[in-house]
Amino acid sequence: MFDSVLIANRGEIALRVLRACRGLGLRVIAIHSEADRDAPYLRLADQVLCIGPAAPGDSYLNQAAILAAAQVTGAQAIHPGYGFLSENAGFVERVERAGLTFIGPSSACIRTMGDKVSAKREMRAAGVPCVPGPDVSLPEDEASVRAVARDIGYPVIVKAAGGGGGRGMRVVHDEAGLLPALSLTREEARRAFSNPEVYIEKFLLHPRHVEIQVLADSHGTALWLGSRDCSLQRRHQKVIEEAPAPGIPAHLIAEVGERCAEACRRIGYCGVGTFEFLYENGAFYFIEMNTRLQVEHPVTELTSGIDIVQQQIRAARGERLTLTQADIACRGHAFECRINAEDPETFRPSPGLITEWSVPGGWGVRVDSHVGSGYRVPPYYDSMVAKLIVHGATREDALTRLRIALGEMRVGGIATNLPLHRQIAQDIDFVAGGVDIHHLERWLTARAAP
Repeated sequence: MFDSVLIANRGEIALRVLRACRGLGLRVIAIHSEADRDAPYLRLADQVLCIGPAAPGDSYLNQAAILAAAQVTGAQAIHPGYGFLSENAGFVERVERAGLTFIGPSSACIRTMGDKVSAKREMRAAGVPCVPGPDVSLPEDEASVRAVARDIGYPVIVKAAGGGGGRGMRVVHDEAGLLPALSLTREEARRAFSNPEVYIEKFLLHPRHVEIQVLADSHGTALWLGSRDCSLQRRHQKVIEEAPAPGIPAHLIAEVGERCAEACRRIGYCGVGTFEFLYENGAFYFIEMNTRLQVEHPVTELTSGIDIVQQQIRAARGERLTLTQADIACRGHAFECRINAEDPETFRPSPGLITEWSVPGGWGVRVDSHVGSGYRVPPYYDSMVAKLIVHGATREDALTRLRIALGEMRVGGIATNLPLHRQIAQDIDFVAGGVDIHHLERWLTARAAP
């Protein structure tokens, strides 16, 4: 039962975790790089420590520096946020060996679910539907690889077993492209993830990206908190998320949600997590599990009425969940827009000084952000500067509120993707709901056409 938490992250998520800890009466230690030394949220922490230069490898990814900061400040637990070290099993082991609590699942769970091949194997055992394809790594023998692909049927997708973030995957439409794609993906996997293993599965042509949020304690209770649709993506990076996933029958969501909860119970999962699926023609296909807090968790918080971050911290403290599955319901609809410091046409990052910062408000509007007027966006990290989240009684109500909020929001001094979000909110297909994961890139291509 720890009473002090070191937040091993920065920006919006560091502030979000800080507020959750405050609500639980916990002492908060914030770390920062030299580039973030003037971040306004640092003033809200009980103790602040610089852990290194601006480069992530020398600061937020520097495991030794973070553990030393925990030791010096007397922190008893470490919250990783998302990104950086949040899914690094080796770091979790070092935290545990140091006698600290990692606010997240065990290193064993992270390893199992972080490897896409072993994750598929576990999901099949729990009855979770998976994308067609073997749950083993591909053999070295070329003839065997061709036979596997023929058995699945083209098109197929070659993926890195340890991949993520849209990297380490290639679509293959015919046998002639299989071996070159395999070679390139193996090399990319070796360089990016230190794991050259790859696997192969059916490539679905028009799927949606649908997620199931789960919450589990260390006493065998696991719950699912509803669905999200994250199909609005550019280069495998999410742009807008919503909850619940529109147009999918509630009984199908409930069936797959319960299987996800059962999978958590099977592997002894503790904390929050997200099961990601492709959804096509009325069927779910598991693709991976994120063993951490998601960027898009606020839409589920607004539709479930549950503070997911506080529940995550409570589970790490060894507390039992006081909720049951019967207590959880989906109320209304929510959207989240990721507001990035980038050119809305070219998507080139736009770091620099924010000279104007005017955020929307009112009923059902939430802005999660660590920036403000006078803040200088550094060029070293992810370009997201805010998340605009809205909630309404219905999807139509939430969409109206989203358009109004986007119209009110003003950011000066740097370029942002606010104009892009305003355009998407008027797109006929997005408004109708249920677009596939390729819709935004098709829409952007049409927008760029003369």
